[in-house]
Amino acid sequence: MPANTEERDLGTFDLVVVGGGAAGLWAALCAAEEGGSVCLVSRKPLAESASFHAQGGLAASLEQADSPDQHFEDTMKAGRNLCRASAVRVLVDEGPGIVDDLIRRGMNFDREADGSLSLALEGGHEYRRIIHSGGSQTGREITSALAQMVAAMDRIEVLEETSAVALVSDGERCHGVITEDGTIRSPATLMASGGAAALWRRTSNPWGAIGAGPVLASAAGAELADLEFCQFHPTCLSVPGTALDGALITEAVRGEGAALIDVEGRRFTDELAPRDDVTAAILAQVEKQGGRGVRLDLTAIDANRFPSVFELLQAAGFDGTQEPIPISPGAHYMMGGIAVDLDGKTSIEGLYAAGECACTGLHGANRLASNSLTECFVFGRRAATAGLREEARPMPELPDWRFDPPQPPTREAVWQYAGPQRDAAGLAHLSDDPYLLARAIGNAALNREESRGGHRRTDFPETDPGLDFTHLIYRPDGEIALRRWD
Repeated sequence: MPANTEERDLGTFDLVVVGGGAAGLWAALCAAEEGGSVCLVSRKPLAESASFHAQGGLAASLEQADSPDQHFEDTMKAGRNLCRASAVRVLVDEGPGIVDDLIRRGMNFDREADGSLSLALEGGHEYRRIIHSGGSQTGREITSALAQMVAAMDRIEVLEETSAVALVSDGERCHGVITEDGTIRSPATLMASGGAAALWRRTSNPWGAIGAGPVLASAAGAELADLEFCQFHPTCLSVPGTALDGALITEAVRGEGAALIDVEGRRFTDELAPRDDVTAAILAQVEKQGGRGVRLDLTAIDANRFPSVFELLQAAGFDGTQEPIPISPGAHYMMGGIAVDLDGKTSIEGLYAAGECACTGLHGANRLASNSLTECFVFGRRAATAGLREEARPMPELPDWRFDPPQPPTREAVWQYAGPQRDAAGLAHLSDDPYLLARAIGNAALNREESRGGHRRTDFPETDPGLDFTHLIYRPDGEIALRRWD
């Protein structure tokens, strides 16, 4: 890359969106429909985002017996007394309208024989409220449809296969994005760059999910929050040493009757408990069995309902219709990220965030299954609309700092020391890791001296009520602050 490539002026827009997943595509579309000019920057082609690979669905209270209030209660319960109640209220109230909007736009969701929406049940939900598209191919269907809508909008310019390497910031305000191909000027920048679960060696995520968004935001002067909370999905395929180790087996199959069994073939836990409980039960059972693994029995499931799951198992050498499948937890979703308010605004002017790279406090210490896709739409729209209200300011000099991705030793260290079970001695090893987010995760996890949701300390196994609804804020200088959000 020529030395002056980043200095090229790629134009000025009302909003620049970083990330081509569900949150980024939706935010770009909403902003353009409001009359804004948008530049969408995507590291990969739009058909290869993490959202594209998502098997989960979209949660909203759609059943007659269900209600936003019940959805609120389920989310708060799953979040282990850490959810930001105001963010949960926004999600559950606006979720059903988002579904209606997507249907009006022509989105095809799975339906029953009578034409009604097919509603699935997942862990932590009292009612069936998860809608899918194409069974376990929801991410593929939704992002493909959104990508087509974005491509049809004249107000959106898409830069695919282009990485953001820094934000143009003076520490107080963000003025745009520096990419590998040049600089984009904008009074509002919206980070929708996805999660960080691939920072752990064993993960269900594509390898690009390394938390670049929080690193870019922190380097620009923004605060991060809840970094100690990573959700470890209980049922990831266990085939060590192969490319499919850690591949996700969607929770929806457990909602339809798949059972977790021990070495004797007996069920040992409630498969539909919140994910942190199921993960803990699996780890305890493996220890009880002297290190021997557990399995997921899908033999009672109709393979036609989840074709991609059974195709995945076949590719790994298993016949899911005939035999139980070896599974173990893997890093799946970051509850923490760039700290934002209910309109996606960060601690510095002109910078917004939505989707998994953001932290509204919605998920608390443990994300309720399928709330994240709803979050992309609800808060992606809010952030895009708020961003359009920003006014242009004089552009500062370009910063010298550039993003440098983590190396394999960092991924190994994060898995070893900040995995499903942590302690102070291990977390201290992350304090001098070269990757900013690894250091920040270690620092946050070290400072939360309790076990709660996705954060399990073997040296502090109990939950501290004094930390209820208290969030750990990671400041740009590396210091930790405690904060309660309304």
